[in-house]
Amino acid sequence: MVSYKCLVSKKGEIVPIFKTVPGQKISRLCLGGAAGGAKDKIFISSYAEVKGFTKKGKQFLGFDTNLTESIKNMDVQGADLLITGNYIFNHYRDCKDTDYYLCGDKINDIISLPLETVPELTPVLACQDRALRVLQGPNVRSQIETAGAPSVLCLYGNDGGENGEEIVYGTTDGRIGLVVVSEQEPHHKWDITNTKRQGAVQCLDNYDITGDGLADLIVGRDCGTVEVYGYDDSDEPVLRYTTSCNESVSSVEGGCVASPNYVEVACVTYAGFVQSLTTESFEKQLGSENKKVVEHHVQAKLVHLKQDLEDLQQKVTQEREKYQNTATTKNAISAVPEFHINDKFILNQEDASYTLSIEVQMAIDNVLLQSDVPVDLLDVDKNSAVVSYSACDATEGNFLLATYRCQANTTRLELKVRSIEGQYGTLQLYVTPRLQPKTCQLKQYEIKPLSLHQRTHSFDESRPMNVLKFNGQFSQAEVHSWVRFCLPDLPEKSPPEDTVSLYFASTFLDTQLNITYKKGEAVFKSDNISTISILKDILSKEATKKKIRLDISYDISDESVIHTLSLIHPKLETQLLLAKKVQIIDALKELQVHENDLSFMSTDYRQILDNADKLKEEYKKQPCHLERLYGMITDLFIDKYKFKGQNVKNKVPRLLEILDGYDLQSLIAFFNQPS
Repeated sequence: MVSYKCLVSKKGEIVPIFKTVPGQKISRLCLGGAAGGAKDKIFISSYAEVKGFTKKGKQFLGFDTNLTESIKNMDVQGADLLITGNYIFNHYRDCKDTDYYLCGDKINDIISLPLETVPELTPVLACQDRALRVLQGPNVRSQIETAGAPSVLCLYGNDGGENGEEIVYGTTDGRIGLVVVSEQEPHHKWDITNTKRQGAVQCLDNYDITGDGLADLIVGRDCGTVEVYGYDDSDEPVLRYTTSCNESVSSVEGGCVASPNYVEVACVTYAGFVQSLTTESFEKQLGSENKKVVEHHVQAKLVHLKQDLEDLQQKVTQEREKYQNTATTKNAISAVPEFHINDKFILNQEDASYTLSIEVQMAIDNVLLQSDVPVDLLDVDKNSAVVSYSACDATEGNFLLATYRCQANTTRLELKVRSIEGQYGTLQLYVTPRLQPKTCQLKQYEIKPLSLHQRTHSFDESRPMNVLKFNGQFSQAEVHSWVRFCLPDLPEKSPPEDTVSLYFASTFLDTQLNITYKKGEAVFKSDNISTISILKDILSKEATKKKIRLDISYDISDESVIHTLSLIHPKLETQLLLAKKVQIIDALKELQVHENDLSFMSTDYRQILDNADKLKEEYKKQPCHLERLYGMITDLFIDKYKFKGQNVKNKVPRLLEILDGYDLQSLIAFFNQPS
């Protein structure tokens, strides 16, 4: 049972104004009001119902939408109520159904342009397929591709800019961008990449924190990071402040809360804590010696906080003793404690790896990771857990068994894994918190055959293409389920169009994939012959399971093989150079110990010595990277001749010899020689 509570700060004390009767889980909360007036009404959604409250807690609206989906997102503009489920958008005006739109992919958020500057109501949907869809009535007016899957939206500066058409979005892979959704020419203005590998963006707000007269951008992430971005003279975002809340941030809001003269950032975290980050200084300087003392009112706050902590600790101790006494009685009943896991499994575009993050409301004791498919575990700087590996028998379908033992009070753990395309199976996670009696919860994540591909909305037709075509007695829903089995980020149900076209790009090699399917026909185009080979094998197997006969035809381009090798070349060259540098670091350091003057060394060798730690760290972050590239080239060679009906596995040792003394032209010549 969940209730909604409104709090206010009086004389430094947080006191409740009102609290609603406990009811069903609240999925969304937003503010609304009369068009052009103050947003002084509170709207909450729960399953398919929307309720409205005044700022004093009086309910004035109870509206049952009768939707089949639960409400996930909501926005209120005057008399207009905009709500979405996972795939359906509904527009109500004065609680009467006005418009409806069925989206082809999951809707993550919704916002509408301000009616003060944009005369016609214009909803904008953030969709999982890396796109913003701008609606006009029940139709899509325009579609804008984003850098990642957008997770949250907000108006730029809270008013959408000069024309009310500027929207800031955050993505599941940690990027932030600003788009202009004008009717004439929608376009991007700026984009902030996630170079520091921070978590997904979960919430956004605008408020003048720096005091320069411009609303700054406040960002909350699921890794617990809160950031404040200001803007330079060219209106480009600049990071001003950053801090960590140590657990996932669910909501952020700028304003004045505890101190009327100082702006603050109020944050709500996953575990339900509400905390405020203030610009107020807690110290003042006395005399010329710059002696700092704590302000009297701040000292009073600290004393009060310490007292609250002591009271909470005492309550915990009492409840713990009560539990221990109850557990030892004859009539005691053992119950398995329930706990919720906030988990995400997200593909990172920058390094072609998956970030697996888990968060529990209590401390985590240990996490066991098991996989029936080959995956690489990558180092995560923020991970303080101790990992140990157990021996696995690959013949029994067990390729990975690793245990993470967490330090005390660890509630969040982040892991990074990289899969091998063509290998598919299940990654299993067993999470054990510090609870009595001991209990464990299992989470499972699918590793798809083409797991390193992500959705895109563009396709370069000028590249040399391999084409694979299926014909047979299958429905559109069946072929969609096959495609969804092979590729990530696809909805459960097939899009409503009679003919569906999907575009994908490989995050590892930047190759492309175009899929077009309808009832009885499916066509796959890619500039990577290995992608086509994987699809042919998997889809044939899936069709055989359902006893569906397929007519398969294909058109293979030899030029595409050379094209793919040229895409692999810079990555392979970089890894070979890095491996050579790391190999000679120890020898150079030994020489440095015995020689006082290193002027005889070449500039390259001296640079290797100067950057030794950085090179080792970079090499450590990419385990098995070189072997992975070798494997891709080997698969490319085998797949090229497999489509010609020839088995060339006996030539693989010669291929590996050429790779050891790598030269692109020699490799191309080997690929082109007659079998």
